[in-house]
Amino acid sequence: MFVVYCILIILCLYVIFLAFKSFGKNEFNMFGFNFVKYTLGWFFRFWYPFKTQNKKVIPKEGPILLCGNHIHLMDQCLAILSTNRPVHYMAKMEYFTNPKTKWFFTMAGCIPVNRQIHDDNAKSAALNVLNKGLALGIFPEGTRNKTKKLLQPFKFGAVSMAKKTNATIVPYAITGDYKFRTKNLKITFGEPFKVGDMDLEEANEKLYNIILDIIKKDKNIK
Repeated sequence: MFVVYCILIILCLYVIFLAFKSFGKNEFNMFGFNFVKYTLGWFFRFWYPFKTQNKKVIPKEGPILLCGNHIHLMDQCLAILSTNRPVHYMAKMEYFTNPKTKWFFTMAGCIPVNRQIHDDNAKSAALNVLNKGLALGIFPEGTRNKTKKLLQPFKFGAVSMAKKTNATIVPYAITGDYKFRTKNLKITFGEPFKVGDMDLEEANEKLYNIILDIIKKDKNIK
């Protein structure tokens, strides 16, 4: 039992060390982000032992937009835990007004979005992240998919911000079930691309098709 306690103490100290390692590097609370990532991340991986495929395509530097389907509240955790880069996720305002979730989304460096209006503050904060060469996470569907469709229509926010900041879009798809000790939960990353000279319609369609193809492949749907 003494050995177990020692191991737990060492793990806790290691987590604190990782969190402190990047304290103060960026405007947002890197200590809080890393504490959430390395502490709760360990429990998340134990509870939901997901698989990651093709994460090597994620650029190690420069502005990127992680764009994926949205099937569960914890979807962003899979993307965040798949890269060493800090990721600012855009999340609905309701998570920040609920005391049960506010602490988590605040410490995780998420950007609150008021979906009832055209939220210029959220858009400005997101563009600021990309203009600094950092990573931004967004769900192009705009909300969780509670339908029987594989993917809902995409809004244009992701491709619009990518075009304005010349950021690289990194598509991904999440498939499987969020069940205790799940066997099939998986995040798969697609080939990154830049909007470049494409118009927003074309870029949005490309992003949609990449993610849809990944979902179909992982679900063995032809």
